[in-house]
Amino acid sequence: MKAIYISGIALIVMGAAVLAFDHYSYTTTDKILQIGPLTATAQQTHTVSLPPILGWLLIGGGACVLAFGALTNKD
Repeated sequence: MKAIYISGIALIVMGAAVLAFDHYSYTTTDKILQIGPLTATAQQTHTVSLPPILGWLLIGGGACVLAFGALTNKD
C-alpha cells in the first residue's frame, strides 16, 4: 500500500512543479558548417511551455490516488 501513497504524493509534487515552473528552456549546439578542420557551430535556445491544466490534472490525479488508496486500505 505504500506504493500507492508514494505515487499519489509524487503526482501532487509534479503537478505543483508544473504550476510553479510553467516553461523550461534548453540549449542545443548545432554544427552549421564544416570545411576541413574548420567548424562553425551555433547555439539555439528552445523553450517548452507547459499548460497550467496539466498541473491541475496531476494534482487532481494524485489526490484521487490518495483518496482511493485510503478507501481500499485493508490494514
